[in-house]
Amino acid sequence: MPTDTMPDHRGPATDADVASWVAGLGLPGLADIHVHFLPEPVLAKVWAYFDAHGWSEGGDWPIRYRLPEQERLAVARSLGLRAVPALTYAHKPGMAAWLNAWCADFAQRVPDAVPSGTFYPEPEAADYVPEAIEAGVRLFKTHVTVGDFDPTDPLLDPVWSVLQDAGTPVVLHAGSGPHPGRHTGPAPVAALLARFPRLVLVIAHLGMPEHHEFADLAEQYAGVHLDTTMAGTDYVEARSPLPSGYLSRLRDLQHKVVLGADFPNIPYPYAHQLQALARWDLGEDWMRDVLWHNGARLMRLADHGDQASSAAAGSGR
Repeated sequence: MPTDTMPDHRGPATDADVASWVAGLGLPGLADIHVHFLPEPVLAKVWAYFDAHGWSEGGDWPIRYRLPEQERLAVARSLGLRAVPALTYAHKPGMAAWLNAWCADFAQRVPDAVPSGTFYPEPEAADYVPEAIEAGVRLFKTHVTVGDFDPTDPLLDPVWSVLQDAGTPVVLHAGSGPHPGRHTGPAPVAALLARFPRLVLVIAHLGMPEHHEFADLAEQYAGVHLDTTMAGTDYVEARSPLPSGYLSRLRDLQHKVVLGADFPNIPYPYAHQLQALARWDLGEDWMRDVLWHNGARLMRLADHGDQASSAAAGSGR
């Protein structure tokens, strides 16, 4: 329940204000579903890519939290993240199993980690994905642009089948922003869902820039959610603004919108993501579901309470 002292409706002014602002909403913390921890050599290459290419040119996407792993963990905890996903993604065959092994080690040495994994269209995926689920992985990530694959690739049929049966969420970057790929956009995802309608998909970045089309899928399929990663920030609004009429749809999809921030790979303070959500002015109940209840339900955080589950059931979505 909310506390007697309600938070500033403009959002937290700085990162130092985030935890107290969240507490003012009566929440135990943040359930951010879109957080990247990767093997150091991979992360270095990711950061080098951002440095060289940015959104449209080198230097226009400075990494805000370019820190050693332990310092990044300390920052995430100071912001009030109650759990730390380690979202990784493979861009070639033979990489996903290695990343999953690294994620398993990360989950063992980081007590507040969300056991995470990834996959790639390759024959071995039919084995390592169910093995990861059996070992306790609660969240997967895959990136259609980076992986340059069609999500309906037949090699992924056994993967989607086991994920559907397990109800394990997949954070899926399938929108065409910031750069389109050969297989990005809503059409491949719609084709995937037509075959596997019970999948639990979390569409990264609200499906930017195909916002409305991915919202259509969230309305049509019970398991489709949208994450807020970078949405509404000054950085993205200057480059790919939200379309007309979209905020009213997000209000109606209250129980299917999930906090995502892309920490640490963002070019502004974490607090600014929360400021962006606050200035949409969709109400404190909406904010509580987005910042905590929806993500806690999907990531199966032990103390998320019954509110999110009962609200989701009542929404009929």
